[in-house]
Amino acid sequence: MSVLLTATCAVPAAGAVVTAALPAGTTEGRRRAAKTAALAFSAAALVLAAVVAVRFDPDGARYQLTESHSWIRSFGITFALGVDGIGAVLALLTAVLVPVVLLASWHDADPAAPAPEGASDPDTFEARRRTQGFFALVLAVEAMVIVSFYATDVFVFYVFFEAMLIPMYFLIGGFGDRAGGPESARQRSYAAVKFLLYNLLGGLVMLAAVIGLYVIAQDQGLATFDLQTLTGAVADGRLQFSGTAEKALFLGFFFAFAVKAPLWPLHTWLPNAMGEATAGTAVLITAVVDKVGTFAMLRFCLGLFPDASKTFAPAILVLSVIGIIYGALVAIGQKDIKRLVAYASISHFGFIIMGIFALTSQGQSGATLYMVNHGISTAVWMLVAGFLISRRGSRLIADYGGVQKVAPVLAGTFLIGGLATLSLPGLAPFVSEFLVLVGTFTRYPAIGIVATLGIVLAALYALLLYQRTMTGPVKEGVSGIPDLKARELAVVAPMVALTVLLGVYPKPLTDLVNPSVDATLSQVHQTDPAPAHPVAADHGTGQDGTARSGGEHK
Repeated sequence: MSVLLTATCAVPAAGAVVTAALPAGTTEGRRRAAKTAALAFSAAALVLAAVVAVRFDPDGARYQLTESHSWIRSFGITFALGVDGIGAVLALLTAVLVPVVLLASWHDADPAAPAPEGASDPDTFEARRRTQGFFALVLAVEAMVIVSFYATDVFVFYVFFEAMLIPMYFLIGGFGDRAGGPESARQRSYAAVKFLLYNLLGGLVMLAAVIGLYVIAQDQGLATFDLQTLTGAVADGRLQFSGTAEKALFLGFFFAFAVKAPLWPLHTWLPNAMGEATAGTAVLITAVVDKVGTFAMLRFCLGLFPDASKTFAPAILVLSVIGIIYGALVAIGQKDIKRLVAYASISHFGFIIMGIFALTSQGQSGATLYMVNHGISTAVWMLVAGFLISRRGSRLIADYGGVQKVAPVLAGTFLIGGLATLSLPGLAPFVSEFLVLVGTFTRYPAIGIVATLGIVLAALYALLLYQRTMTGPVKEGVSGIPDLKARELAVVAPMVALTVLLGVYPKPLTDLVNPSVDATLSQVHQTDPAPAHPVAADHGTGQDGTARSGGEHK
């Protein structure tokens, strides 16, 4: 039995423990030791996640590199891990982004002020373990997210789905943005509590559904939480639900995932959390943690409750389209840079969820790619925005203007992030957004047409933000802004390169995720709608690995 998946999860967890255990203090040497240790562990996790992705065989079994370690035998709970193509890609995204976040946040947890003269112990001023705590918490989140992507036991997934809320709560409330003004501490506390309460509520509803699933399965001789066993039993009829029970269980799982995602109207915690968190933590929220919600919709909602998924799909698509339009419209009216990016993310998550519940191969392949591409493009946009805010000390759009004249590289990378956000052809999000819209239109043409309005609105909020902050006369307070430094360029350059690379050559990702998408669609007994005007040419996988016909899912 391979232990590669366990090792991939254990490395960042060990890094969190080691980083937190380093000698306390706020001296530069001690801070550097904590930062370096955390970065080293995150790099090791990246190597292992890459090995998992490379070793995954798209033509092999759905779940590979499987492990099973007995945990609570009396309830059939095992620490079971296994990776499919979607989980491998999203775990790799997480492992790529965490070192980037750590490097971008290199000084975010440094003391804001020196110790007062005469202090008995300068190391106790502000927070003794501030730096160690921040970097350890980021690694803890990484470990829990990766476990969530690899878990094939429903109970294990639930435990880590909920556990990641604890380090995220402290990252938001304890290490928030310093540009929030004198009320920032109170606002950070409010944002952190709101984040925790919303997600805890979703988790409690899911817990009731998890228990209900176990009770029903036990009554039918399946006293287990093993996902492969349960989905196999659903597929061959050994596990059957009454119509009401299946719908109730589906809604219990879906509610928790929709809060995490976040889907309108359960989204209101996200703008507060991203606005008050540091830029690095904001990236961790929207590019990493929130992806667990959309991933779980594919793995658990569709796999365990196929009939209920089809029943509720039209309603979920309507909510998704509302989220797309609402998020984009509210983003246009924002005065705060980070809250604008947050509302833009709400719009993008609408596209992702729409692709999932369109129940077509193009839609679900596009949704999975969107999870990856949104994570990368948002990282570029938000981190560069964070670099800008840290220089000027303000999140207000009105305080900027003419930045491109004094910091052209910063302005250029900010523009690339904005263009990726609006899905410019040639950049990564375009491929995924195109597939989502095509996949939705083939089954729900009205929904697909309305959703295209989100593209127009995205151009408005992205380009207006660039125009107001980067062009025009140089405003007071902007003239002294320095351009990106070497560390910041090391953060942004790989993300920009990935944005371009995946925009012109997405085939490596589509090759990994398409078999898992096929398996998901077969679980819900769906095939792609037949084209109105079929052609005689071969309908297999296209050269880019994305264009496939409905005949694949027979």
